[in-house]
Amino acid sequence: MTEPIVLGIESSCDETGVGIVRGTDLLAHAVASSVEEHVRFGGVVPEVASRAHLEAMVPTLEQAYAQAGIDVRDVDAIAVTCGPGLSGALLVGVAAAKALAIAHDKPLYGVNHLAAHVAVDQLEHGRLDRRVAALLVSGGHTEILLVDDIASDITMLGTTIDDAAGEAFDKVARLLGLPYPGGPHIDRVAQEGDGTAIRFPRGLTAAKDADRYRYDFSFSGLKSAVSRHVQHEQRMGRDIDVADVAASFQDAVVDVLTRKTVQACRDHDVDTLVVGGGVAANGRLRQMVLERASVAGIEVRIPKPGLCTDNGAMVAALGAEVVSRGIAPSSLDLPVDSSLPVTRVVA
Repeated sequence: MTEPIVLGIESSCDETGVGIVRGTDLLAHAVASSVEEHVRFGGVVPEVASRAHLEAMVPTLEQAYAQAGIDVRDVDAIAVTCGPGLSGALLVGVAAAKALAIAHDKPLYGVNHLAAHVAVDQLEHGRLDRRVAALLVSGGHTEILLVDDIASDITMLGTTIDDAAGEAFDKVARLLGLPYPGGPHIDRVAQEGDGTAIRFPRGLTAAKDADRYRYDFSFSGLKSAVSRHVQHEQRMGRDIDVADVAASFQDAVVDVLTRKTVQACRDHDVDTLVVGGGVAANGRLRQMVLERASVAGIEVRIPKPGLCTDNGAMVAALGAEVVSRGIAPSSLDLPVDSSLPVTRVVA
């Protein structure tokens, strides 16, 4: 089987996603988001997300079947995110996938959410048939990965030791009075600001961090620096220049992300970089990573924004790779694992 048709189900956080692919061809891409239900809480509430997945799962499946012009009986396998993510949310997707697999006698593959963020790029830019690096930036994850084989061989080079980049965007947006989720709003407001107006710290970039934290990130101190700046301006009776603060904060995040990622590519002799995750939609990140990678002679592959955020197409894309390699399916007692390491592509 060289071009399997795979149904992918994603429910790790606040998006219910269902995708269908044939090899690297996208046949269906349906997403139901519960983000509006979390706005008043200023962040994702696991119990709310889980209930939203229960309500959205069947309609989203039906929407994907309609887009593809097929139904579950026509697919060769079912792939589902089994980790990492919110346990309750993951359980909804895994339970749905198990039910479909049992009812229609289809092989089941529990796959890694982070690896899927890399695999989805193949739906837009073709197969990853060589060693690549990947920068994953989202609300819950900030990692630099070395990908020798998307279906079986991924190494974690660096990660965040505290807040993920997306979490930092949300927290700073709250400090500036901007709505949740913070990323898109900071990106929008920052376009009117000066990214050099305030010199915010760049975490783990000092010479003393070069060995232990060479590819790791820390955004907690940056968030605290923004908070102190806002409090100082308020004590002095001055209005907060939201645009300048947003732009300066955003530049600090993007500077560290791109600097460390390009360094990782150079250190490991990699000439192709994949960028994924919800924060990959950030305009300043896209601009800076393209500029710095070009200077270093590195090709950058960034999927369109709709494929960067959590979705079922990425799960199906990874599932298709796994199936085509003849990797054994997961068992029907497949558990969820909220902290599934990226080195385990298939559970």
